[in-house]
Amino acid sequence: MKVKGEGKMKNEKGIWFKVILPRSSFILCCVVAGGAATAQPYPSKPLRLVLPYPPGGGSDTIARPLAQKMAEGLGQQVVVENRGGANGNIAMEYVARSAPDGYTFVFCLNAQLAINPGLYRKLPFDTVRDFAPITLFGSGVYMLVVHPSLPVKNVKELVALAKSKPGQIAYSSSGNGSGGHLAAELFNSMAGIRMLHVPYKGGGPALMDLIAGQVQVLYSTQLAGWPHVQSGRIRALAVTAAKRPSSLPDLPTVAEAGIPGYEAVPWYGVLAPAGTPREIVARLHNEVLRALNQPDFRGFLVKNGIEPAGGSPNELARYIKSDLVKWAKVIKDAGVRID
Repeated sequence: MKVKGEGKMKNEKGIWFKVILPRSSFILCCVVAGGAATAQPYPSKPLRLVLPYPPGGGSDTIARPLAQKMAEGLGQQVVVENRGGANGNIAMEYVARSAPDGYTFVFCLNAQLAINPGLYRKLPFDTVRDFAPITLFGSGVYMLVVHPSLPVKNVKELVALAKSKPGQIAYSSSGNGSGGHLAAELFNSMAGIRMLHVPYKGGGPALMDLIAGQVQVLYSTQLAGWPHVQSGRIRALAVTAAKRPSSLPDLPTVAEAGIPGYEAVPWYGVLAPAGTPREIVARLHNEVLRALNQPDFRGFLVKNGIEPAGGSPNELARYIKSDLVKWAKVIKDAGVRID
């Protein structure tokens, strides 16, 4: 019999010695050793939750407690990795090109998944082809707010005033192609009005200039704008969701207030690289769902204007495809483009 390998064994006195293995035994040992090395239960090392924004922002304040809750169920540390820049495209490309082994996944907004593909002529990833949806995490809400000097108390009065002064009412946003910008453009299109867009480098400056009266209208997140509504420095007319959020039960939706069918909300998704095994996707989905069902985390989200969802991977896939079509039309009609 041909000899194909060598091995080592330890005798009863603890002394190692060399043995010559027949071909069949050598192969068997290699198979067993290889299987032992690779058959570790998932997860066997820390995981990375990639965030397309820098530390300290609204998404960061949600991602960090989510990572902590998931770590408790997974039995491994979940590290939040902030990769901001290029409207989130840097982080999305990074995750799309990561190994599909369940150790790297992303927590992102519909801005990255459904808006950016319409804003950029070419992206280094495809939001449908290059990702494995894990769960629809939840949705936020924009508030349609105005400066108190604007003589309107509801959506119908705003539309009437804008029609009488085309292009003279200015609205601010956190930048070209931002969620607030496109929410306003959808409103303009559906209401048949034209307001002047004034883009800023961030939501903070856009809100501050509204408070100062430099602009008259803004689509603000609840987290940022509500304290100023309560103080009387700005006036809230409506929310952009399809139904009133539990945190703002007395504020009508834009659809209720006069623009039927209007809806423009930021929603959050959790995704892994395409090719991630289905059993791992299912495990991650269950851990996100478990986090969302914990009263302290759920209460934290609702208090900050996030309606928890916990939708299935298929539901998230449907959201992405539907929003891709919706926002592509809004972007095209408004002539918005980022190159």
